[in-house]
Amino acid sequence: MVLVFGGTTEGRKAVEVLEEGGTPYFYSTKTGEQDITLHHGQRIDGALDAEAMLTFCREHDIRLMVDAAHPFASRLHQTIARTAESLNIPIVRYERIYPPRDPEITWIDNYNEIPHNILSLLATTGVQSIAKLKLLESKGIKVYYRILNRQSSIALAKSQGASDDQLCYYEDPKDIPVEADAILLKESGISGGFTEKVEAAKAQGMRIIVLKRPPIPNTHHQTLIVNGPYGLRRAVEKLLPEFYPLHSGLTTGTCATAAAVAATLKLVKGEKPDEVPVILPNGETITVPVGHGDGYAYCIKEAGDDPDVTNGIEVRASVKPSNAFEILGGEGVGVFTLPGFDYPPGSPAINKAPREMIRKNLEQLPVVNCQLSVTISVPMGAEIARRTFNPRLGIEGGISIIGVSGIVKPFSEEAFIDSIRKCMTVAQASGSERVVINSGGKSERFVKALYPTLPQQAFVEYGNYIGETLKIANELGIKNVTLGVMLGKAVKLAAGHLDTHSRKSVMDKAFIQRMLTESDCNIDISNITLARELWERLRVGDQKSGMKLPADQLDSFARTIIRHCAYHCNPLMPNGELTILLIDDEGNIYA
Repeated sequence: MVLVFGGTTEGRKAVEVLEEGGTPYFYSTKTGEQDITLHHGQRIDGALDAEAMLTFCREHDIRLMVDAAHPFASRLHQTIARTAESLNIPIVRYERIYPPRDPEITWIDNYNEIPHNILSLLATTGVQSIAKLKLLESKGIKVYYRILNRQSSIALAKSQGASDDQLCYYEDPKDIPVEADAILLKESGISGGFTEKVEAAKAQGMRIIVLKRPPIPNTHHQTLIVNGPYGLRRAVEKLLPEFYPLHSGLTTGTCATAAAVAATLKLVKGEKPDEVPVILPNGETITVPVGHGDGYAYCIKEAGDDPDVTNGIEVRASVKPSNAFEILGGEGVGVFTLPGFDYPPGSPAINKAPREMIRKNLEQLPVVNCQLSVTISVPMGAEIARRTFNPRLGIEGGISIIGVSGIVKPFSEEAFIDSIRKCMTVAQASGSERVVINSGGKSERFVKALYPTLPQQAFVEYGNYIGETLKIANELGIKNVTLGVMLGKAVKLAAGHLDTHSRKSVMDKAFIQRMLTESDCNIDISNITLARELWERLRVGDQKSGMKLPADQLDSFARTIIRHCAYHCNPLMPNGELTILLIDDEGNIYA
């Protein structure tokens, strides 16, 4: 069993990660005031002292502790460390990501170091710090305490001697509700809104004083430190393998980045590490195993339990000094031969996200101006590519180096559909008049703007399982469903593919051409590769004449796609009403 200490943004993220396992766990908070939904987890509210924590862990056979508590909860961190040491339980410490310390800011180690050469101070360090700040008032400093506007916080503030005129409230973390000479902040990290608070204080011309975060407790016990959801999942998979039915893997982009980092460390510092840190696109850092060859470093592609023909391949990187930073494709890396990708035909098939990962990670290393030439190669890549969709897409000569998140999160079809069913059940229980299903974060952001009054639970991600999601809605008796779908999935759905995963279906250009003809859109799409090119072609119109298509023809084509989608989707909801919204890459919505 896993025990999570939360009550924070990191605690909320930890819950999202653990829910993916479908396995029971415990979630502990001090006050019980955090609004959070658990499907597989059980809440424990109230502080646990050392004895209570030991007893709980013994009675519930706790085998892993996740410390996602607030960085300033020093006593709790120490108690967790001592308990884990005593019971031989591993810990995953979920740390925040912290920006570099600004030298223009006054940094202090404790409250006694607050400068006294100020007239007024706005303290944003929480109600627990009020008693520690009362000494400043005896020095003639006017202190204001910014707290949450809730009865428990107000009562605690007044019990520590704060008066009504000293209390001020906020809704947004960057709110500055009073004028003061200086502001006192905690080094709360990016997820704690630290950057936004600093920017707001600078805009007000305030002196900024920051209490440094406390150090991580010293422990000789097995502790893994992560600073993001992917790292947390991989840590749980390592320390408690049975928690997840399926394990995650690494994208080829992450493997290429790790190899490039290792090769650069060898070039610059003569080091040959067994593993290297890799910064993912979301800003978190994970540790990736690497190896070293003659003139190159490599990383073995780890697909986890996601079916992938690239599993186990060796992704290599060689690095040499150059006049400018460049990324080249070597043996086994394909070449783009058609337009529509991130880079023009003739470029190595290394997508934008992996290129940015490589560049960003190498910039963190001690390399002057990052002036390096990086060559990525994949032995056997050409042979493996024949078993992928790459030849159809116009990628020739090898595999493509891809990956938007850097991590492959596997889901069996059964597990993913089960998670959809749970979310749909929660959406129904929320009492929402409508459930809005969407493919992911991008499409959800666009459709949310259309339904600002719906609760968060009303928005459900279907991934690729559009048909199964609509069937679930019908089984649950949900009467009003909105389907938000972006063009890439929409053209597959219009052709009758209710599962739009690339392993199950590809874009049918002949069918799309027929829909264009139905819409009186006279353009040729025979040489497009990706669905997003379709919008670009529609906006440009006929390439030979250079004439743009009128807006009514764009609308006509959108309606044609929606009509074909409805033909396949409406029978799945015979007792409900389905609204289909087509979304383009710029967020324009067609109904």
